Amino acid sequence: MLEEIRISSLGVIDSSTLELGPGLTVITGETGAGKTMIVTALGLLLGGRSDSGAVRTGARSARVEGLVRVDGLGGFATSVEDAGGEVEDGHVVLARNVSAEGRSRAFVGGASVPVSTLASVSEPLVAVHGQSDQHRLLQPRAQRDALDRFGGDAVAGAAAAYTACFERLRAVEAELVEVVTSARERAREADLLRFGLGEVEAVSPEVGEDVALAAEETRLGFSDTLRTAAEQAREALSSEDGAPDALATTTAARSALESVRAHDPEAAGLADRLGEISYLLSDLAADVASYATRVEVDPARLAAVSERRAALTALTRKYGETIDEVLAWAETSARRLLDLDGTDERVEQLRQERAELREELADRGLRLSQLRGEAATRLAEAVTGELGMLAMPHARVVVEVRQHAVEAPAETGDPARVGTPLRVGKRWLRYAPSGLDEVDLLLAANTGSEPRPLHKGASGGELSRVMLALEVALAGTSPVPTFVFDEVDAGVGGTAAVEVGRRLARLARDAQVLVVTHLPQVAAYADRHVVVSKSNDGTVTSSGLAVLDDTQRERELSRMMAGLTGSDTALAHARELLEVAGPARALPVG
Repeated sequence: MLEEIRISSLGVIDSSTLELGPGLTVITGETGAGKTMIVTALGLLLGGRSDSGAVRTGARSARVEGLVRVDGLGGFATSVEDAGGEVEDGHVVLARNVSAEGRSRAFVGGASVPVSTLASVSEPLVAVHGQSDQHRLLQPRAQRDALDRFGGDAVAGAAAAYTACFERLRAVEAELVEVVTSARERAREADLLRFGLGEVEAVSPEVGEDVALAAEETRLGFSDTLRTAAEQAREALSSEDGAPDALATTTAARSALESVRAHDPEAAGLADRLGEISYLLSDLAADVASYATRVEVDPARLAAVSERRAALTALTRKYGETIDEVLAWAETSARRLLDLDGTDERVEQLRQERAELREELADRGLRLSQLRGEAATRLAEAVTGELGMLAMPHARVVVEVRQHAVEAPAETGDPARVGTPLRVGKRWLRYAPSGLDEVDLLLAANTGSEPRPLHKGASGGELSRVMLALEVALAGTSPVPTFVFDEVDAGVGGTAAVEVGRRLARLARDAQVLVVTHLPQVAAYADRHVVVSKSNDGTVTSSGLAVLDDTQRERELSRMMAGLTGSDTALAHARELLEVAGPARALPVG
């Protein structure tokens, strides 16, 4: 629940604090005093669009803060923490800054967040019903949304199931269109893949073969040089012609140290090390001799290796940097070719799936229509009952749920045809993401008259009362803890105005209600009366907020009724109005 709203430099409001509580709070004031700035401030706290023109003249920025008590709002507290904010002593501060240059910053629980995050966090807190909503609710889509909201979880669940099926159907139809219309491209792609796979298969490369052949070709190309070098190395290690070599020299050195081994342990150690070197040189000389005999000059093998490498290079030019990449391409392409070759089979699968989804969508759409029809009856009864209490005892509201039937579509051989009407039972109906239905709110203002659409069958005053009755009926189904009504009682007066106040007071028994009004009959039912006063220092007009006591309320109501604050007759009427409204208020009169 909102406990406090602090406003700085917003419109005509310089700096004001609005303390809120349970029950019904009304805000009144003279025209131009800044009552609508309260709703504007709430809109900013709810993440609404900012307007630099709303910043008070001469101020660098406007700021709005809202203090929210989180008792019973577990989901809200979790959203605050997820956004990086903190809950302190069971309260959260929401804030919004708007600079004179148009920049906007938002804060949730002390954490700076994007405006979209502020909107998502605060959305479950407040439902705003303003004069603009009257025009919005004249639109068919808004009327359908209102009916769905009134229908509760049952309608919401059915609508979600229908939408999910609708989206699956659209995805299948899109794929079907793609497969059928791209058949020529798919055939061309399949031919290219077959050609490439044929080339790879003809060569039959092996993993790592290109690397191994490159090494072999280098060795074969330099075989004479390699063998000559090996023979020279063997001769240097162990000469067959008796020439000085490494092995003989090492053996001589060892013999010299062996002769003095007994005289010095260090000499003995050196002799042992030379012995190890002699063994190593002997093994190395044998290995080099063996390597020299194995190096062969084989022009035929060199030609074969070069030819094989050329074939592998032809593949790597087209299908990968290495033979390993070529083999990976071949594996992927083989799978793709199977998919392309199965086009006809895939078309048939998609057609079958499309038919099944259309049947399922028809069933889900029919179920949704039935639930909407049941909700429409309840909503019509609720709104008609409200109108009876708003001085329209003979009015009747009808919430019409209908489907748009069309002729059966002509047979076509195109398997990819989409958007055809949906067969529901024996009828062919248009369908949309929202369902099969069109929703209209109709009004019969007098006994015996035929219900007509609201924009055709209601006067300005009647429309205001119908909209208010609808808002009250819908608000009763909403889980939000706070409702704001911005002069939705415009065009209403007399007895109807009294009933407006009584209906709002009844709503305030279960929720926090904030009303901006110009009607004393509505204001009399408030548990808390706030007046927006306007002052002028000669240069800049400013407004402030004040909570009225009983005496001040009488004066304000008399001003609202007669435009006079000192009239005894007006004051007497104000006291009488307060006495009549007292028993119906949401909170006990203290």
